[in-house]
Amino acid sequence: MKYDLGEFKGVKNIINDKWTSIPNQFIIYFEYGTVFQSYNSIIAIKYNDGKTIIGKNYKYSKTTGKYRNIYLNETLKKTDMKIKYKVYTYDAELV
Repeated sequence: MKYDLGEFKGVKNIINDKWTSIPNQFIIYFEYGTVFQSYNSIIAIKYNDGKTIIGKNYKYSKTTGKYRNIYLNETLKKTDMKIKYKVYTYDAELV
């Protein structure tokens, strides 16, 4: 991965609003941030310093979108605006 996240710390499934562990939706913890992975695609990376990278498949499906919104704590509309205004970095090679 071209993004330095430091030492690997662990992986957990995303938890929904009913406190249920969701299969195929993962948060991967590293020393310098976290990665949201949906199935085999990296959807987003959040660094501890506030920097966020959004991957190519962030709009892949309704399911991906639901858990992306939980991970980023915002709606798709807000995510799209942050990409447009370069608050987030969009990386089409991040899959």
